[in-house]
Amino acid sequence: MRQSDTRNSGWQGVVLVAITYVYLLIFAQFAFVHRLASLGLADTYLKAIMAAMAAGGILLSLLAPRLKVCPSHTLRLRAGLVVSGIAALLTLLPLGITSSMAVSFLIGAGLGLLAVTLATDLRQWTGARNPLFKVGLGTGIGYLICNVPALFTASPEAQAETAAVLCLAGICATLRPPALLHPQAKLVDENADTSFLRVLAGFTALVWLDSAAFFIIQNTATLKGGTWSGSIHLWTNGLLHLAAALASAWFLRRRGLSFVLSAAVLALGLACLLLLDPNRLALASVFYPIGVSLYSVALVAYPSLIAPASSIAERGRRAGWIYAIAGWGGSAMGIGMGQNLGHVPPVFVLGAGCVVLLPLLLKLLMQRKREVAATSVALLAAICVERIVQGRDASSQLTQVERGRQVYISEGCIHCHSQYVRPNTPDVLMWGPVESLEELRAQRPPLIGNRRQGPDLAEVGGRRSPLWLKAHFYNPAAVSDASIMPSFAFLFRDERGDDLLSYIESLKGAGAADNLSAEKAWHLPLSALQDANLRDGEELFQRQCATCHNVDGRMRRAWQTSFKRLPTDFAVGPLLDLPVSDSSEQRMDRIAQISKFGIHGTDMPGHEYLSDKEIASISLWLSRSIAQPVQNR
Repeated sequence: MRQSDTRNSGWQGVVLVAITYVYLLIFAQFAFVHRLASLGLADTYLKAIMAAMAAGGILLSLLAPRLKVCPSHTLRLRAGLVVSGIAALLTLLPLGITSSMAVSFLIGAGLGLLAVTLATDLRQWTGARNPLFKVGLGTGIGYLICNVPALFTASPEAQAETAAVLCLAGICATLRPPALLHPQAKLVDENADTSFLRVLAGFTALVWLDSAAFFIIQNTATLKGGTWSGSIHLWTNGLLHLAAALASAWFLRRRGLSFVLSAAVLALGLACLLLLDPNRLALASVFYPIGVSLYSVALVAYPSLIAPASSIAERGRRAGWIYAIAGWGGSAMGIGMGQNLGHVPPVFVLGAGCVVLLPLLLKLLMQRKREVAATSVALLAAICVERIVQGRDASSQLTQVERGRQVYISEGCIHCHSQYVRPNTPDVLMWGPVESLEELRAQRPPLIGNRRQGPDLAEVGGRRSPLWLKAHFYNPAAVSDASIMPSFAFLFRDERGDDLLSYIESLKGAGAADNLSAEKAWHLPLSALQDANLRDGEELFQRQCATCHNVDGRMRRAWQTSFKRLPTDFAVGPLLDLPVSDSSEQRMDRIAQISKFGIHGTDMPGHEYLSDKEIASISLWLSRSIAQPVQNR
């Protein structure tokens, strides 16, 4: 080692690791997806676009150690940062499907080149003193930065700009020559029996668990609110990540790779199991960042600092395979699990644990044969007894409505929707009728709700048709303007969606007939008619009604074969529910009733939450703009 190299403090390695993680987490996995949503590409093309990113990442992960065009590792690292930074800036443009796929591929390619090159040559950037501590510090700082509230809650555009600036900072960090260590310098001791294939399988299982849990949390409002909502949660997550990353570096040095991966899978597996119960989100939000940071440090450190290798080229090839299979492949499989199942099955958690803990399990099996055999026989007997009891108690199987009620509870619908119509308030006309206290107490458990961010659902089965409810679960904003409710389309990939739909349809009481009479007796107040505004009415129509009543409306096109009666195109008619014998005043009043309460027996919903002035404005604009009615048939 040259004397000048002994002065290398390793700060470059800390900076480069932190930048790589921030780019991956806050931009590639987060901001880019949100940017696609803002461009209207997330609903239909998200899988194809993200597949292009995975293709770029896998391709360059495998090619990076073999590139002959750029033999200098420093120049190759800068190239990865340049490509990544340019890709981040390109997302600021108004992209289409083809350009989005091209940019996505570029993001993956830049990350693949950057990550593999950095992992291959990491010891040059960290120096010889405490390299694991520097990797842990860089990883922890990267996760901490991602959880800074100002950055986490920033717009996708701001996050993309931040990613590009960080890439530029990474290029500047490489301008000072790194330390020149002997390629065979052994910086970390590791047990010789930890084979590469076993490590690769372990990392794949961990990334799979992490990606599935991350996707599920991000796409479930209740889980996201309980883990990544508010400054306190974010700062806590960031500090947990930092502490776990530093602990991972210490354990790697003292206890070895197997211990760290075992601890990581236990923490991540426990977090995934806790996410199944909304009441245990606080615990899940502790174990999840701990598990992630424990394995993330090892994922960076293993190829360069831990794995035995005869040359830099061999380290590069191993890094390429790890990031291609475990990083990109494991991530894709985890996201697919989150999309298709909406949860991490306990049996998969058990399987992932067995893969990572295999060395310890084999050691236990060899040293404690009798104890393991006795435990296995006891577990097998318990499973057989449980199956026999379940077979005898077939009558206790839940109905579809009961299963749907469980889905309603598990998805946290109670946090945004009440099931309690407050007596002697406007609630009664909007969402009624009122349930008695005896009816509420008979529920196990009562679902009166925590707060009301969306409409009350006590009588929703009598106010919304099954088709409307299903379309709303698929894409709330498409049928309910400005809805903040997330999509629950993933529930319909198995029976949970139909179960939930069946339960929601069952929410209607015996007083519906009385409430229907009250709706028919309702008329627009004179004060609302005087305040009505044509311009407001047209704007409200475009936001609330055009999705069904324009010929190219999203709801009309997407579900046109499922309507009980295809909604009328207001440009041509006919309007079957407005008798021709009505006067202009009667016609406007009837339009107001339909706008506010819908048409019972059809898929036409009401807009009970709109004010009387807004209903009057819509009615005024419709009465002067739509085609003429025909006699109701």
